[in-house]
Amino acid sequence: MNSIKKRWEAVIAKALASYAESLEINPSVLDTVQLVIQVPPKPELGDFALPLFPLAKIFRKSPQEIAGKIAVLMNEMEEIPAGAVLAEGPYLNMYVNLSRDAERVCKEIADKGSRYGCSRSMEGEKVMIEFSCPNTNKPLHLGHLRNDSIGMSTAAVLEANGAVVRKVNLINDRGVHICKSMLAYEKFSDGATPQSTGIKSDHFVGNYYVKFNTWAKEHKDAEKSAQELLVKWEQNDEETVKLWSLMNKWAIDGIFETYARTGVIFDDIYYESKTYTLGKELVYRGLESQVFYREEDGSVWVDMEEIGLDKKVLLRSDGTTLYLTQDLGTAVARHEDWPFDKLIYVVGSEQQYHFKVLFHVLRKLGITWAENLYHLSYGMVNLPEGKMKSREGTVVDADDLIKTLTELARLEIIEKNRQDEVEDLDGTAAAIAQAALNYYLLQVSPAKDMIFNPAESIAFNGNTGPYLQYMGARISSMLRKYDTLHDGSQKRDSIVFNAELLNLQEEHQLIKQVLLFPDVVEQAGKELNPTVISAYLYELSRLYSKYYHDHQILRAGSDSLTFARVVLSEMVLQVLKNAFALIGIPFLEKM
Repeated sequence: MNSIKKRWEAVIAKALASYAESLEINPSVLDTVQLVIQVPPKPELGDFALPLFPLAKIFRKSPQEIAGKIAVLMNEMEEIPAGAVLAEGPYLNMYVNLSRDAERVCKEIADKGSRYGCSRSMEGEKVMIEFSCPNTNKPLHLGHLRNDSIGMSTAAVLEANGAVVRKVNLINDRGVHICKSMLAYEKFSDGATPQSTGIKSDHFVGNYYVKFNTWAKEHKDAEKSAQELLVKWEQNDEETVKLWSLMNKWAIDGIFETYARTGVIFDDIYYESKTYTLGKELVYRGLESQVFYREEDGSVWVDMEEIGLDKKVLLRSDGTTLYLTQDLGTAVARHEDWPFDKLIYVVGSEQQYHFKVLFHVLRKLGITWAENLYHLSYGMVNLPEGKMKSREGTVVDADDLIKTLTELARLEIIEKNRQDEVEDLDGTAAAIAQAALNYYLLQVSPAKDMIFNPAESIAFNGNTGPYLQYMGARISSMLRKYDTLHDGSQKRDSIVFNAELLNLQEEHQLIKQVLLFPDVVEQAGKELNPTVISAYLYELSRLYSKYYHDHQILRAGSDSLTFARVVLSEMVLQVLKNAFALIGIPFLEKM
């Protein structure tokens, strides 16, 4: 079934075409104009509004005159009730038929359930999305958590729009940074292991990366030693590879423990150590075809003057590879494994230059599908006290943050004396922590930098994940009470949902929000922006909270009105559940 905006768009397009023909203008010229249906800031201005300024040049009329003519044409159409469109200056103000649309969406939600809001706008499109991509020299930190939230949510939104999505991870398990941890372990460990120290295995490895950087400040040959170790690794030196395998296993095992705690899953895992050789082959192929060139020291470079960039090294003089080299190989390997229509890289904004180079180099190699690669760039995430630094060990560790949020949630439940009500205290606290984390990280548009405040994120009031969860739990509790007080199953068989009884302004606004959900999901998919879902969720919850506070629902004055308000509440609850699933908020029946 078409979304409410799409139905209005169809009526508007029909009226505009009719008006164009009356002026002897070819309606096809309207295809060049982008008109955007908006939600007015005040309910009295209509449910939707359409500014007509872009049409003035085509019709050679003032926007006010165009609005008047189009309003008359639309009100004469069978598709909408007479008088549903008003011309207000250069705007068309449109009003939803409350009862008809409420009954329609009620049936649609009952039929679709968890699929309500899904569209076919990307049906059949194969989209691969890469996110997380940890290094095996340190545990996950807050920056990874934002990456994972964006990646998981974007994948869910794309799937909701009909795309076939494959979530992939690239484990950066080789390179000079890995060798730094290995070198420090050789020098300072005295044979210690995660088991012997009781330290989580990825944290154990990360400690040696910090040790290296501390040691390197006093030893000028430290960096050179790490580079020499990388050469030995690429030459397959037995002892070097043995230590590398051991430390990588420690790091990867620990990282996947964190994924399990945060609900992050992948369809496929790639390892840099297995794709960098293909990257090397591609560079040599480009060298042979004179796409790349070799410097006197033996290093291989690409000149990107044609796209306004500088020169970039692809292979060092000692033959070792860089991130760019392995990314070339990984991209080709992925397309061979699963020929995608689009590949999205969820990577921080500091890597914008890297991806411009990567995409350009692939195009220079004659790879046509390189046009379908996209960098979903996101900003830095910091703490109120400032930036994080991995080398100095001042990052916000993912495990520590999750533990802190879970404990804060647990204390909140105990303080409210709700531990018996929630039944599973630890499980509920973990779910609240996950909601707090994902919602806070997805509140801010990916392109922007943000500050993460743990105490703010876990609050049960305000614009937070726990607040949204509480709204879902409150509606669930009310519906259970309705079934108990009114023998709900019999009521549902004996009472007909009468949407005409829902004539309060708050009810009108709630119905409109429920109707808008499919459009919001489609918008989030087009923009690759889960923040659209977060903003919608808060607005829906805010509206329902006010409605719940100001009006009786279970004792509305008559069985018919009570039932109508219960059905409206059920519709809101289903939309909350569906939207929660798109941004990683666990739904809780009780909290």
